[in-house]
Amino acid sequence: MRRCAALLLFLLLLAGCAAAEAEREQGTAYKLYFLETDLRQAAGGGALREETVYLQNMEEAGTVQVAEALLEALLEGPGSEDLESAIPAGTSLLSLKMEGSQALVDFSASYSALSGVSLTLADYAVTLTLTQLPEIARVGITVRGQELAYRDKQIFSARDVLLAPQGDVVSTVPVTLYFLDEDGYLIGEERMLSLYEGDTQVSAVAQALENGPESKNLIPAQPEGFRVKSVWLEEDVCYVNLSSALCEELPPEEADLATALEALARSLCSLESVSETQFLVDGVFASHYGGIDVAEPYQYGEYSA
Repeated sequence: MRRCAALLLFLLLLAGCAAAEAEREQGTAYKLYFLETDLRQAAGGGALREETVYLQNMEEAGTVQVAEALLEALLEGPGSEDLESAIPAGTSLLSLKMEGSQALVDFSASYSALSGVSLTLADYAVTLTLTQLPEIARVGITVRGQELAYRDKQIFSARDVLLAPQGDVVSTVPVTLYFLDEDGYLIGEERMLSLYEGDTQVSAVAQALENGPESKNLIPAQPEGFRVKSVWLEEDVCYVNLSSALCEELPPEEADLATALEALARSLCSLESVSETQFLVDGVFASHYGGIDVAEPYQYGEYSA
């Protein structure tokens, strides 16, 4: 009996090793996004379907190299006859570069033939394909170095795409989000945020800041890796819960962290429902976050001028 059990265990291990070796030979699995043929007239992300592609020798590749390989595979089109490309035939990738967690993609002139729902679906296909990489949170798409002026927005995130169908929008809220200009000053970007089921105004602001600015002349004020643990509103006070463990992984420059907190507080205080922002650390009131004094709340009046 013991010999049979040992033999069975050996065979299972052998099968597992063979499967792992086959996976290595096949390549690393990624997802590409194409149009469902019978849904090509549909609006929003619901018309897109994923198809798995296996890329070879990606284990040691950098983010840009993997992203370029994914886009080249996307441009080649789907393998399934039930899918079709959202991107016009003849489109080529001219360049791809990273700015923080934002991928900037530049396509050839064929991409500019798109408009309306067709353009939206193509933008979404590119965005979903690239944001599966953990290093990419946002995607900007240009044509021969130029933005398409007839787009409603120029920067996309996976969250925008997955919640795109208009039936899911509960309400909208005007807000001023604060980002850095090229000189390092906080500049307000006026936005109208869509709220979906489960969203609050303050959580939508925190998420929008994390997604970054729409203007190519602005950059995120939060250092790489900065995240809000939780955020909620009680009466007119917004409470922002930060993680002490995360703080240890952030860059050591106190000025950068102070600017990140100020940008977050200013953005939240731009909401009509928020008069002040109070920071907490690990769910409790604290005097400092890193080296920054967070004992006192950020008042609306500090930023209303």
